[in-house]
Amino acid sequence: MQSLPADHALRSYIDTEMHARPADLLVAPVRLSYLVLFSDPESRELERSQLVALLQRFGSPAPSDETNHYNVDLGPFRVRWERHTEFVRYTFIAAGAPSADGDGDPPALASVPADWLASLSGRTLVALHATLLAVDEDHLDVEALGEQYFPDSPLIGSSIADGAAITLTDLRLRQDGFGRWLVIDQGLNSRQAGRILQSLLEVDTYRSLALLALPVARELSPALGRYERELSAVTTALAQAETENEAELLERLTRLEAHIESLESQHLYRFEAASAYHELVLRRLRDLREQRLRGGLPTLQEFIERRLAPAMNTCHSVAARLESLSQRVSRANQLLATRIDITRERQNQAVLESMNRRAQAQLRLQQTVEGLSVAAVTYYVVGLIGYLAKGLSASGLHVSSEIAMAAGIPVVALIVAAGVRHTRRIVNRAEV
Repeated sequence: MQSLPADHALRSYIDTEMHARPADLLVAPVRLSYLVLFSDPESRELERSQLVALLQRFGSPAPSDETNHYNVDLGPFRVRWERHTEFVRYTFIAAGAPSADGDGDPPALASVPADWLASLSGRTLVALHATLLAVDEDHLDVEALGEQYFPDSPLIGSSIADGAAITLTDLRLRQDGFGRWLVIDQGLNSRQAGRILQSLLEVDTYRSLALLALPVARELSPALGRYERELSAVTTALAQAETENEAELLERLTRLEAHIESLESQHLYRFEAASAYHELVLRRLRDLREQRLRGGLPTLQEFIERRLAPAMNTCHSVAARLESLSQRVSRANQLLATRIDITRERQNQAVLESMNRRAQAQLRLQQTVEGLSVAAVTYYVVGLIGYLAKGLSASGLHVSSEIAMAAGIPVVALIVAAGVRHTRRIVNRAEV
């Protein structure tokens, strides 16, 4: 057997993920109860422990800590558990078919321990009862089935899977808090039946998850209107503002940008998730390959898109407004910051020019002082020469102090001036 290089660290994970969450094998008649619980990522361990508690009651082994999906037959029912980013979902499956008049089997959820069900964490987002029935085409009466399972409610339905099944629903919550789905098997194999039910349940799931963004969009719309007006007022004032008003405008813009950034950080994920969930709804609907039933019932895609598309357009519009407003505030902030920088550069230039003028004045003053210093030093040195000449004359040497002083003036002045100039050159070289 040929040996291969060592596996990539994620090779096994990738291969497992490609085959994760396979559809259940379903044979009519069968009942499904389906729960989607919205929860926080921090509750993963709690949710897994709740699943383990249910499995222990029926003597079933617990899944590994890394498991995000688990499917096991517990005897009275089969449970399918799946952990997703924002929610956890349970599918309970039991054989037999319920009926609206109560003569049939109860929903699959009735087999689940009530105290365990009440202990579940999270918030219920979707709760459904679904039924898979096998009805011979010769005995099929869609209107009668609709009246039996969905009394006094407008039906939504279609032929799916290229005519291998029919699905009926009303997409309404009943008084017990559950929605209803009915799938009529007209030639499905067990794997097809599982995929059909899974797709229908996911349509309802992702539809609900996508619509979570609609209340957010409606709540944000008035706030965005206020911020847009505030930005318009600031930019108008910016075009006419004087230098002394720039600091106030910068503070207003900075405060506005902080508010908008806060809104983006809080709600951007919700809008992006809504867009992704909407795409999943459309994909699941396409997978069903719907055909309209005789009798004019609206199809699932027709009904859902007629109501979901406007909601998603509203969410996309608000998300686009939020992003556009953020960009506009950022541009206005950059424009004002540039204007303030230019003002500061002008002020700095004026300061430098003022410093240059003061330096030149100081230089002229220094030159004047140097001239006076030469005169003062010359005066004192010549005086010393005069005293020296008088001393020499008193000692017997005939030296005229006046002549000595007169002759010493130019010599001393030249020597002192040269010394001062030499000293200034040394200082200038040291400064350079």
